[in-house]
Amino acid sequence: MSAPVFLAEAATAHPLSEYAVGSLYVLDGAEGRHAGVVQRRGPGERIDVVDGAGMRLRTVVESVHGAEVHLRVEQTDVEPVPAVVVTLVQALAKGDRDEMAIEAATETGVDAIIPWQAERSVVVWRGDRAAKSRARWVSTVRAATKQARRSRIPDVEVQLTTKQLAARTREVVAAGGTVAVLHEEATVALATVPLPDAGEVLVVVGPEGGISEAEVALLTEAGAVTARLGPHVLRTSTAGPVAIALLSERLGRWRTA
Repeated sequence: MSAPVFLAEAATAHPLSEYAVGSLYVLDGAEGRHAGVVQRRGPGERIDVVDGAGMRLRTVVESVHGAEVHLRVEQTDVEPVPAVVVTLVQALAKGDRDEMAIEAATETGVDAIIPWQAERSVVVWRGDRAAKSRARWVSTVRAATKQARRSRIPDVEVQLTTKQLAARTREVVAAGGTVAVLHEEATVALATVPLPDAGEVLVVVGPEGGISEAEVALLTEAGAVTARLGPHVLRTSTAGPVAIALLSERLGRWRTA
């Protein structure tokens, strides 16, 4: 069984890259409390500590002192930045379905997430609510990263309007990337949409009421292609994670050496 993952605190004095094999790392703060007090990790157990940016320390617990867990570093790994960055553009949705989507997308390998204020989104992010809602998405992604035992935390960008998303689409396509808008009436399967060797792939998922014709027209005029996942219509909470899983397989991320 793979080791559980804990995140290095942002305020840690030394970056994980400075820890060599054989050195001692002290896991403290909220993560140390969770490991030492809540989960009661003990000597001899294996723990991975990641910085959220690709660095991983593979360690063994040497001793536990309340919320301080002393770890001996046995191995260090660095996960390179992927050549193709997969970004989920998730429309805001009611009933926490958007959070369900980004949680599962994180577990299936998404690299970045963009909240989208779509025309038919019932939920609206404005003012303080926008900041609080984005913070909740960040927290959801952080927890899902640990659950999936990843070393990189997907970036949650600021929300975009459809006009802003069209501008982002032009930028991605101009740089050689791909933007795929999931749509039930599309005739092209996402499994056959050409992918770049490097750059970014944006997967656009609409809200419960779907993507409007005007939005589809605006995005396709900007260079996006419409694509479908299969014969069934999926919920907004399901479509994104399924698409990310399919792309992860196509990009070879799920294949063992």
